[in-house]
Amino acid sequence: MQVSSIHFKRSVTQKLNDAKLQNALSRLQTRFVEGRAAVIGEIGDFEETRTAAAAIRDRVLGNLDQWLLRFEQQAKARGAIVHWAESDADVNRIVTEIAAQHQVRKVAKSKSMVTEECGLNEALEAAGIEVMETDLGEYILQLAHEAPSHIVAPVVHKNKEDIADLFAEKHNRPRNTDITELCREAREILRPSFLAADMGISGANFLIAETGSALIVTNEGNGRLVTTLPRVHVAITGIEKVVPTLEDVTTLLRLLPRSATGQSITNYVSVLTGTKEADDQDGPEHFHIILVDNGRSSLLGGEMQSMLRCIRCGACMNHCPVYQNIGGHAYGWVYPGPMGSILTPTFVGLENAPDLPNASTLCGACGVVCPVKIPLPDLLRQLREKQMDRGLKSWQEKTVLKLWGWLARRPVAYALATKIAVRILRFSGGKERLLHHLPTATGWTTGRDLPAPHGKTFRELYRQRKLS
Repeated sequence: MQVSSIHFKRSVTQKLNDAKLQNALSRLQTRFVEGRAAVIGEIGDFEETRTAAAAIRDRVLGNLDQWLLRFEQQAKARGAIVHWAESDADVNRIVTEIAAQHQVRKVAKSKSMVTEECGLNEALEAAGIEVMETDLGEYILQLAHEAPSHIVAPVVHKNKEDIADLFAEKHNRPRNTDITELCREAREILRPSFLAADMGISGANFLIAETGSALIVTNEGNGRLVTTLPRVHVAITGIEKVVPTLEDVTTLLRLLPRSATGQSITNYVSVLTGTKEADDQDGPEHFHIILVDNGRSSLLGGEMQSMLRCIRCGACMNHCPVYQNIGGHAYGWVYPGPMGSILTPTFVGLENAPDLPNASTLCGACGVVCPVKIPLPDLLRQLREKQMDRGLKSWQEKTVLKLWGWLARRPVAYALATKIAVRILRFSGGKERLLHHLPTATGWTTGRDLPAPHGKTFRELYRQRKLS
């Protein structure tokens, strides 16, 4: 997926003026935010569980190489073939080679953000292999030639009328806006793909070192069909997804669905171990697992290491006031929201995503809801500091910050400057006491009116109250 994060500000303007998108994003509050709030109370020791989950992830990251080797050993013992991919190009090459080895002509895929990260579909299609996305949301996006806008609900930016128009065009059937019927229509199109696919490709929410298993959680049956019906199954996931034991993964599963979709548990939890045995009724004859680095190992041992705890629940973006207003596409790469504002600059370079570390109010909501206690606001601040250290800020911003710093170190000058500023702003607000336009700071007033100050600074009000 091509990175377009450099155009973040321009994209934000477009998204804020997109009435249809704004209406679609308004559903996040009830669908995910309120849903999460309703189910976390089911866990009596919720905060203790979060602490335990963070400790599990840190335990792995502290000795990641050893846990990965343990996983590889156990997976091989059960018939799987484990591949190591340093880059996205390696992922695409390995999957294409596996497909050629097994004479694959058609691939059925379940949702995988790592394959989006690698541009796998395009690589397979370039090799003459037909690829069918079978997750409903991803299937819709494949028809529309669009990227996901959310890591859990990839088509959250569309409404049923958009999907009805798309299906009528692509399926050559009468237009239908009934959600149940739209799902049925997609099912009728997708079902033959499960039966005809030579290869199934999935991600993995977790890798279990104890058993060599890949675990996926889904709310659609496509995940199980993709991983059990085709004769070849390829699971692709990041190296950080390994978990020591089955007991550890159950702790994480108490948090993942509740944080992601507001469910106590997803409809399907599939533990995929090894290849089909002689007495098994289903399962792949060949099971390949690709462990992807693609920049992840560079975070180990550094100040961004805690970002590798992430279990891809999407809670941070669901609760982020920035994401709630602009959606996922504005971020310009696979991962949106607070997590994307950290991962994208880290993976593709700060110079290619200079605005993302600043795409946050630092309200702290993302850190509060993160099930594995990633200090997201702190990491965003650290990236901002890196930008300053590397000279990636504009001269205007650096000048303003230097001026503010100079004033902040001189209380008398600061008091005088703020006294003058609030009186000018009060006058500018007029009878309405509202600022409709701020020269040199139009970003603050493009979509809102700011209340004008009453005409006195905090220092003046404090002194006045103290004397009275």
